[in-house]
Amino acid sequence: MYIELRTERLLLRPLNVMDLQTVHEYASDPETTKYMLYLPNKKLEETHSFLARVSAEWQKEEPSFYEFAIIYNSIHIGAVSVYLNKEKTEGELGWILNKKYWGKGFATEAALAVKSFAVKELKVKKLH
Repeated sequence: MYIELRTERLLLRPLNVMDLQTVHEYASDPETTKYMLYLPNKKLEETHSFLARVSAEWQKEEPSFYEFAIIYNSIHIGAVSVYLNKEKTEGELGWILNKKYWGKGFATEAALAVKSFAVKELKVKKLH
């Protein structure tokens, strides 16, 4: 499955193993991951393992989660996701952004696009 979402400034496309270096840059940063449950990643292999799971999920006909790369001016700056419950009626919205791009509204812009996708396309009734 390949889904692209576009906003005024951003392209959101499936996150995948080709994003290893840029994901590891923010996923291994203690300041960026301060409030994340499963981060920071200490080893590149941890990031690769996560991206392999994400890539496999995108191959499913009905994924249980969607991890989008946030692309700004052709640069991968972060990720935004929605993880669905078993019934696929509720979802958890999340994001992470390379700290070089904080304070510019990118996370909000990306999250609103994924919220719209989840409600309109996936028919999610409630987001957390």
